[in-house]
Amino acid sequence: MWDRYEQLKNALTDMGSVLVAYSGGVDSTFLLKVAHETLGDRAMGATIVSPLIPPGEVEEAIALAQEMDAAIEVLKHADSGNPQILANSPDRCYFCKASICAQLKVFAREHGYGVVVDGSNVDDLDDYRPGQRAAQECGMRSPLQEAGLTKSDIRALSRELGLTTWNKPSAACLASRIPYGTPITEEALVRIGRAEQVLRGLGFGQLRVRHHDNTARIEIPTGDFERILVHRESIVEALRALGYATITLDLSGFRSGSMNEGIDKDGRR
Repeated sequence: MWDRYEQLKNALTDMGSVLVAYSGGVDSTFLLKVAHETLGDRAMGATIVSPLIPPGEVEEAIALAQEMDAAIEVLKHADSGNPQILANSPDRCYFCKASICAQLKVFAREHGYGVVVDGSNVDDLDDYRPGQRAAQECGMRSPLQEAGLTKSDIRALSRELGLTTWNKPSAACLASRIPYGTPITEEALVRIGRAEQVLRGLGFGQLRVRHHDNTARIEIPTGDFERILVHRESIVEALRALGYATITLDLSGFRSGSMNEGIDKDGRR
C-alpha cells in the first residue's frame, strides 16, 4: 500500500501542477491532501456546484479543504441544464463528466495549472462508468488509478493521514437515484435530497433513496434493517409529506450503483 502511495506522490510531482476535481468524498479528499502536501500552491481543488449535488456536500467539502489548508475554488456547473444530461440515458454520466472536464480545463488553463485530475480509483474499473470514458477523452488524469490504489487502500491511507473522511459513506450525485430513461427534474432532485436528509437526521449514514415516480425505495445496509423499523412511522410520515405515496425498504440492502444492475461495464444490458 505504501509503495503505491509513493507512486502517487511521484506521479503528482511529475505533473508539476494540478487542479483536482474535488467533491469532499473519500477519494478526492485524499487526492487533494496528497497533492497539496506534494505540490504546495501548485495544487488546487475545484468543487462543482449543481442541482445534482446532495444537500450539504459542498459546505462539507469547503470545511474539509480548510482543515487541510488546501486552496479550492467553488464553481457553478455551467452546463447543468444540458438536455443530454437531463434526459437521463445510460450515458448521462458521460455528458455530465465531459462538460465538467471542459469547464475545469478552461479554469486550469486560465490559472496556470497543468493537469486536471480526478479521484477515480482501481475499483471504479469494475463498474459501468461512462464518465471515465469522457474524462479520458478530454485529457483528465486519474492518478489514484494510475498508482494502483483501491478504495480500501485509500480509506486505510486516509486514516493514517488523519483524514476524517477515511470512513465516510460513499456518495454519488442525486441523478443516480433516478432510473435511466426517467427525465431528471429539479422537483425530483429536491425531493430525493430532502428524503435522504430525513434518514441522515435519524443517524443513518450509508443510504440511498431511489426515486420511482411516487415511490421511494430505501437502500440501507442490511445491518440497519432492525433499527430503521423503529423509526418506520416517522419516516413514512416525513416522506409522504414530501410527495411519496409509497415508501419501501429494499431487502437486498444498500448497493452502490444499483441502478446499473443489468448493465455491464461497457454499457451493455
